[in-house]
This record gives sequence, C-alpha cells and structure tokens, in this order.
Amino acid sequence: MDKKKLTRNISETEIDESLVSYCGLYCGDCHGYTGSIADLARDLREELKKYKFDEVAKVIPFKEFKSYPECFQCLGAMENLRCKGCKGSSRSEYCEIAQCALKNEYQGCWQCDEFENCAKFNFLKPVHNDANLRNLRKIKKEGVERFLEGKRDF
Repeated sequence: MDKKKLTRNISETEIDESLVSYCGLYCGDCHGYTGSIADLARDLREELKKYKFDEVAKVIPFKEFKSYPECFQCLGAMENLRCKGCKGSSRSEYCEIAQCALKNEYQGCWQCDEFENCAKFNFLKPVHNDANLRNLRKIKKEGVERFLEGKRDF
C-alpha cells in the first residue's frame, strides 16, 4: 500500500484555529478529518478486488473467512469516515453540542460556565473519556492560541 495516497497526515496537517471544535477536541487530530482510516480502507478494498480475494476467501479453510463479505462491506463503510470538521460544515446541524454553542453565540464550550457538568458530552466518553474537558479547561485558562501550541488530548 502506498502511504503517499493518504489525503492528509496528522503531522502534516496545518494547525488551524477553525478546527478547534465546540466541545474542545481538535478536528485536525481526528481520523475523520485526516481521512487516514478512510484512505486505508479504500486502499485495502482495492487490493482485495485486484486479487479477487472474495473468491480466495471461499477456498481458504479458515472459518473466519466465511465472514469475508461482511468484512468487505464494513471496509466500504469505513471509506466514508470523512469529516470537514464541525465548524462551518453540515455536521453542526446534527450535533447537540454545536447547536447549543451556536444558539448561545459561543466560539466554543469553554465560554460556557456550565461545561464541566454538561451532559451533552456523555456520548464522547466511550472514545475520548474526558479529553475534551481537559482541553476545554486549558482553552478557558490559556486561550485557543496557547492550546494549539501545546499538547492536545484526544
């Protein structure tokens, strides 16, 4: 697989203030924004098609290959894991956090006095734990520019 095919690499992504999400996560650190998982899934599907692996999977005597069609379908779904960030994109329309920030005319949740106990963040916990809260505290204390210069949690 050619690593040059990746559309964006986290280390190559320019630090951009507009990518600081309302919730305190930095979109530039996310696989959805960088496209890394989507690109890898696309490239793997291309290789699998090239070698007609759907036919190969039928004759390999491992029980796991019985699930190959579902695996291939899952990789297809992963190809769509792309995002342009929540600010200025349609993603804001579907995010309760973004809707709240927009309604209150906040640049981000760090401007809200109640972010520490906001239940709107609960859906982030399975993946991010309290990374967004640590980031929000840092932004509130030091500002967005200093947050972008330092280590970010994700």
